[in-house]
Amino acid sequence: MTDSTVESVRDTTADEVDAIAVAAAGAAGPWAAMSLADRAGVLRGVADRLDAHAAELIPVAMRETHLAEARLAGELRRTSFQLRLFAQTVLDGYFLDVRIDSADADWPMGAPRPDLRRMNVALGPVVNFAASNFPFAFSVAGGDTAAALAAGCPVIVKASPGHPELSRAVGRLVDQALAEFGAPSGTFGLVFGRDAGVQVLTHPAIAAAAFTGSTAGGRALYDLACRRPVPIPFYGELGSINPVFVTEAAARTRAAEIASGLLSAVSASAGQLCTKPGLVAIPEGATLFTELAELTRTGPVPTGEMLNEGIAAGFTRAVEHVRAQPNVELLAGGEPGEALLLATTARTVLSDPDALLHEMFGPATLLVSYRDTTELLELARSVGGQLTVSIFGDHVDDTVRALTAAAVGTAGRVLWNSWPTGLSVTYAQQHGGPYPATTSPTSTSVGTASISRFLRPVVYQSVPDDLLPLELRSDNPLSIPRSVNGARPQ
Repeated sequence: MTDSTVESVRDTTADEVDAIAVAAAGAAGPWAAMSLADRAGVLRGVADRLDAHAAELIPVAMRETHLAEARLAGELRRTSFQLRLFAQTVLDGYFLDVRIDSADADWPMGAPRPDLRRMNVALGPVVNFAASNFPFAFSVAGGDTAAALAAGCPVIVKASPGHPELSRAVGRLVDQALAEFGAPSGTFGLVFGRDAGVQVLTHPAIAAAAFTGSTAGGRALYDLACRRPVPIPFYGELGSINPVFVTEAAARTRAAEIASGLLSAVSASAGQLCTKPGLVAIPEGATLFTELAELTRTGPVPTGEMLNEGIAAGFTRAVEHVRAQPNVELLAGGEPGEALLLATTARTVLSDPDALLHEMFGPATLLVSYRDTTELLELARSVGGQLTVSIFGDHVDDTVRALTAAAVGTAGRVLWNSWPTGLSVTYAQQHGGPYPATTSPTSTSVGTASISRFLRPVVYQSVPDDLLPLELRSDNPLSIPRSVNGARPQ
């Protein structure tokens, strides 16, 4: 799978990294001070350029990632869509969370209340560690970059080694959009190479970091961020097995439907999705096992190629680890290019959860048979932090209620009768969860709420109008939605 193009972009030198970070620090104030309309214009400008250059970008992405053209075309549409969605979020102004409490001499706490005016401000330069499995949507102009720019933060992207030529090409389009709207030099930067990523993360100019990737890599970077002389927020999406729990009723009445959906979810994009279901709990003796075996016997479930040799090797190691555990059997698949189904029991998982609740980043899943509701609920409560938990049921009963409560306790997104792949970019989306799914369970990396990661609140107390930012002035010249004396924003 080695591609000569992967070596065609050289690593960024230490001096270059320092210059890029210093430029970002210099751009932070002017970029945050640019009008919301110009900030939104940059985001739309990037989206327009991505769409206009799709015919050039997609072949490069195909060559570097081995992903199919249709998959990449859809991902590119998602990427330009989310840029435009963030542009609208900027223009709406709600992300500033403006709150005004006017002075009140009779404030009931026993002392006069001063005039208080609070709003969110940009955190400062952000480093975004691009993901390998989404070369558009989680990469140079992806969601983390869009959210940080929308918040008013300069962005330095540490490019994925899996698609360097594409990263460079998209970076040029971002630069063009920034130049068109007169953004300050340094608002966007791009670095290549592992050492460059470490250097920029630890540079004193950086105020926050975003990451999507492996648990080991993300944890190492998180620890670096925490050990800095001035620690910074590190928003890492690390890993998830996205467990699926099938009730007895659902397994009895919809076995064929669930089997087909599972195989599609496991094989899509060769299973290289952070939301791929990696564990599926099924009632002991359910015909669902038969349905899955029958579907795989009619022909292998094709998965496509792995992204690169490193990810393929990691997948092989993960599968070998799980298969080596006692009482784990091969149900179907296992040949290159086809989905792999492994099987064990809930008793086995519960006896050694650390060994079996193990992410296999690729086209494989572990089917876990449970004997009764007690065992099912014990399994649901033992899976640890996850991005998603899916529940397949036919009706709402005490079991489903208990499963839902367990899911809320462990995941950021709870799904009913649906698969976790195909993550929608929306206002209400939540893509995060307790560790080890993420390093920050209070945030999301998908959807407009992700902008909050790159903002911090500041309150002005008894400050004259002339010294206030326009967003907080009494006459509200920018017509920013604001909460006044506890009333909802108008």
